[in-house]
Amino acid sequence: MTPHPSHAWFQVSAGQGPAECAWAVVKTLETMQAEAQAAGLQWNLVELEAGPQPGTASSALVALSGERIDTFAAAWCGTVQWIARSPFRPAHKRKNWFVAIERLQPVEESSLDPKDVRWETMRASGPGGQHVNRTESAVRVTHLPTGLQAVSANERSQHRNRQLALARLSARLAALEQERRARTGQLRWQAHQSLERGNPVRVFRSPGG
Repeated sequence: MTPHPSHAWFQVSAGQGPAECAWAVVKTLETMQAEAQAAGLQWNLVELEAGPQPGTASSALVALSGERIDTFAAAWCGTVQWIARSPFRPAHKRKNWFVAIERLQPVEESSLDPKDVRWETMRASGPGGQHVNRTESAVRVTHLPTGLQAVSANERSQHRNRQLALARLSARLAALEQERRARTGQLRWQAHQSLERGNPVRVFRSPGG
């Protein structure tokens, strides 16, 4: 059970896919937002990284609040497949485009040894208006034994940025441990940015696809 079951972040990514996957990220965000709001969840787009073509996004970070987050996450986390003709290359034969969705869950600071963690605050810039520019609401957390870092600057409060940075750090530590185990077992480990295409959690077909 998570310590903050009513709040979570979702990372939506095209990975290293082509522009069509970045197009699919935007389509996925539109569909996710509609479903989230229909379920009574509060939707907040925290970060958006522009894609290689106008109207596309390489990745996005969404914050959701509400009482049905676990149900929503079960329906979305994993790989989403879009079946559609390329909007950028009409003659291109490929019609399957993939998007990865990962949940970043808030974790308790007590889950890490305080001696292993260094926190830094900095002045935020970007979304948030004058308030975010006047205060040092952005945070960076460093895991000293591994050197891994995570930053959060776009949430509106230092408390939320601290939670998000810790969630990101925990996800990176988990990925590092997964890589270590895979190497120990002489298995091939898929990097975070690669997408698992074998078993999508959702499949959408665009008109004309």
